[in-house]
Amino acid sequence: MTPAIFGLSGPAITPDERAFFTEADPAGYILFGRNVSDRDQMRALTDDLRSLHGRDDLPILIDQEGGRVARMKAPVWPEFPPGPRFDALYEISPMAAIEAARTNARAIAHILAEVGVTVDCLPLLDVATPSTHAIIGDRALGREPMRVAAMGRAILDGLRRGGVVGVVKHMPGHGRALVDSHMEMPHVDASAEELESDLAPFVALNRAPMGMTAHLLYRAWDADNPGTLSPAVVQDIIRGRIGFDGLLMTDDIDMKALSGSAGEKAVRALAAGVDVVLDCWGRMDEMQDIVRRCPPMTGRARERLDRAMATIADGREEADFAELVARRDALLAAA
Repeated sequence: MTPAIFGLSGPAITPDERAFFTEADPAGYILFGRNVSDRDQMRALTDDLRSLHGRDDLPILIDQEGGRVARMKAPVWPEFPPGPRFDALYEISPMAAIEAARTNARAIAHILAEVGVTVDCLPLLDVATPSTHAIIGDRALGREPMRVAAMGRAILDGLRRGGVVGVVKHMPGHGRALVDSHMEMPHVDASAEELESDLAPFVALNRAPMGMTAHLLYRAWDADNPGTLSPAVVQDIIRGRIGFDGLLMTDDIDMKALSGSAGEKAVRALAAGVDVVLDCWGRMDEMQDIVRRCPPMTGRARERLDRAMATIADGREEADFAELVARRDALLAAA
């Protein structure tokens, strides 16, 4: 198995992709707006991906957060509120905010599960600051670490109850970024002591099934390598200090914060200690470069993958989507 999660070029698997994916056997796939149009198309696509490898528990990922980060959009699918809505409710009633976050996640999971998506890249556990760049700031669950952790835990629980695996991101914290890592490398000058507050939500949820790294340069930990490519950050901070032993994937390695070819970045990330590389854009030459350069997925990584997907094997609870949305909206109305 190739230790990579690949994107696709369009709403159906092309003949070239079919041949490539069959031979490469990637750990999973990720869908974007270009891959979705309606429920029937999505279900056919996800069923086709599963049939390539005969894996019923195949990880098929999507970013369906709420707010502006949503690959499945209206009018086909409903809109969901972003993280700050739940943070505002927390100011008034913490328990109501936690329940609203859980219920909202169950509703998201409902629309994902019905089209065969098994993993949602949610929740964000990034602790915001007054100067956090909008790429995170208008998605974050708040500025107080334990508040973020409480709502993040509820989101993971809601997704699991709906039959979807959650991914905590962006480890070990993206809240201090002052620039957009899609465009350039953020540098974090905070001390190791100051960064403890960024780590706190991840420590609280260190038993999450999956996690995603951040492409930030944390000078206190590694002045030369961004987190995704840093053995010090991945092994000492994420695996060590945080204590995370779930499946660890990179953020999209195509983001401009990282330099080098797709294969070069993938090799460095795997060498740093991540389990799988996320390459989102479905560019055949980049995916071939990754497969050509990277070793097979390790037994430890495969065990983490299987363990993560097993968390939803028997845990899905049936629920009425309209009732979930009505309950969430009634709770949010207080804010």
